[in-house]
Amino acid sequence: MPEKQIDRPGTDKGLSRRKLLTAGVAAGGALATGAVSAKAASTPDPLITEIQDWNRYLGDGVDANPYGMPSEFEKNVVRRDVAWLTADSKSSINFTPLHELDGIITPNGLCFERHHGGVAEINPVDHRLMINGLVDKPLVFTMEDLKRFPRENRVYFLECAANSGMEWRGAQLNGCQFTHGMVHNVMYTGIPLKHILNEAGVKASAKWLLPEGADASAMTRSLPIEKAMDDCLVAFKMNGEALRPEQGYPVRLVVPGWEGNMWIKWLRRIELGDAPWHQREETSKYTDLMANGKARRFTWEMDVKSVITNPSPQAPITHGKGQTVVTGVAWSGAGKIKRVDVSIDGGRNWKTARIDGPSLSKSIHRFYYDFEWDGSELFLQSRAIDEVGNVQPTKNELRAARGVNSIYHNNGIQTWHVKADGSAENVEIS
Repeated sequence: MPEKQIDRPGTDKGLSRRKLLTAGVAAGGALATGAVSAKAASTPDPLITEIQDWNRYLGDGVDANPYGMPSEFEKNVVRRDVAWLTADSKSSINFTPLHELDGIITPNGLCFERHHGGVAEINPVDHRLMINGLVDKPLVFTMEDLKRFPRENRVYFLECAANSGMEWRGAQLNGCQFTHGMVHNVMYTGIPLKHILNEAGVKASAKWLLPEGADASAMTRSLPIEKAMDDCLVAFKMNGEALRPEQGYPVRLVVPGWEGNMWIKWLRRIELGDAPWHQREETSKYTDLMANGKARRFTWEMDVKSVITNPSPQAPITHGKGQTVVTGVAWSGAGKIKRVDVSIDGGRNWKTARIDGPSLSKSIHRFYYDFEWDGSELFLQSRAIDEVGNVQPTKNELRAARGVNSIYHNNGIQTWHVKADGSAENVEIS
């Protein structure tokens, strides 16, 4: 697909100085009064003055939907895929509708999926987890055995290493669901992995783990013992209910802050060894090909990142001029998000956004920036900074350091071009 290139605002081909100043003044007056335009009360509106069907007739009772479902008017809020990204449905990807969500928690039915061999359908009564290798006593656990361990509840983001991967060479996919939608954020209930390993007894020579999935692809990744003993969980619930089948039911590994490929689903075995295994998914895949042809390996941690979800190509401005809310999400595998800056002029000027909701380590953060839109074109960007000082780079800074050969770990700043009619598209600014 052709790259959409926009010259940086302030050049002859970009925004004029006058427009930039106007936009800056509009942003600076960020809703001190909080006033929102509404239809004058003196104008009769039959939708409020007349009885509607939902006022007139009784609705369904509690037995109509034993498992609650969204309103029929939210039927477009679904995961979506891109047909040309995967060859078949057994090795496939779909994307979280970030532009339709708010807050920090992703509903279970909207968490993106990544399959390497399709969804394994497993009866939990028949499922087993083996611990073997460099341990004092190899063990096999049933699901009932696992649920007897002390459990914890933790909110973490899960991001595929290939999230935003199609953007390395330029703007490709028109919508934040497709550019950034391989991420979700839920509360996991599970057992600290260290408890299970300690039950088996870890030998001093054990330096690595090899978690393995029960799906047809037998997904495996090498995991350092230090991470395993730190904050990894063996989880069996998400957002309070059982894991969904596509998310690894009945049990999965949670590796906070690290790339999603390591969060082995349908977890059936953990082998301990003295060296990494160099499996397919950490050699030919999930390594970062550099400009010189060499590959970075073991790039586990997901870098500081953010994206504006509204306005965006799938969520245009429809209300016209006036009070406008810019919102988005930010996250970092290194810990909490300290600050998010927003620019409406393509990075010429930055304003500090408001982070609202829980601020948790290795979790998504929600940010807002409120301003008065005067109808002029916007170049929306967000830039996240985490608690250890990592700053989200521009795409050009990232490419200067890593080239354009990789499809992994792209955390570059995203730009949405909002036009005077409120529509938006994916662009890059040079």
